[in-house]
Amino acid sequence: MQTALVIRFLAFEDLGSLQPILDDRGYQIETLDANLDSFAGLDATIPDLVIVLGGPIGAFDEAKYPFLKPVLSFVEQRLQCGKKILGVCLGAQLIARALGSNVGPMEKKEIGFAPISLTDEGLQSCLESLSSGVPVLHWHGDQFEIPAGATRLAATDTCPNQAFSVGNSVLALQFHLEANPQRIEHWLVGHAGELNSIKLDPRDIRDQAQACAGELLAAAETVFASWLDRN
Repeated sequence: MQTALVIRFLAFEDLGSLQPILDDRGYQIETLDANLDSFAGLDATIPDLVIVLGGPIGAFDEAKYPFLKPVLSFVEQRLQCGKKILGVCLGAQLIARALGSNVGPMEKKEIGFAPISLTDEGLQSCLESLSSGVPVLHWHGDQFEIPAGATRLAATDTCPNQAFSVGNSVLALQFHLEANPQRIEHWLVGHAGELNSIKLDPRDIRDQAQACAGELLAAAETVFASWLDRN
């Protein structure tokens, strides 16, 4: 049986649409809450798959949130062993940091469902099914630089670095392809304060989620299955 270790920062920012894909493939899934569970003695080389999810803090915020230190150390160890690791939003930013790149604030936050543009390399990658303009969920105020040796895969007008890969083992997504649009209410309530602070009406995001749910779930399944199958 294959194993997947999931590092989570918020309960509602979970595996989402990735959960049934892993279940169907028979993965035994273990979830660690980054701010509660201990990483002491945890061997980053053992799981077949590591997934680092998103959260509303910065990749360099360990002075404010000390639990980030062991998470970053675990990510570094995982990268060194060359086995599969997927990072989403904060998870992707931590991978970028571990690979020596900077992560910093954007001029404005990018929140809502909108398509991405794929680079030439992205069109040949596991993200190919997103080339038709499928809207994906964006929810971030920071962005990563592309690490040396990595391949830039996607962009938006607001954020030029939306995804990168390193071989077939590392996939880093700034956007939330895992977010299930049918469960967007968790996000709208959990991030209500942030939405209010930038005067973004949750009804707009709810409408976007309902409009794209079918095609987005299908595209997410294709992307994640394609990446998992690449060795």
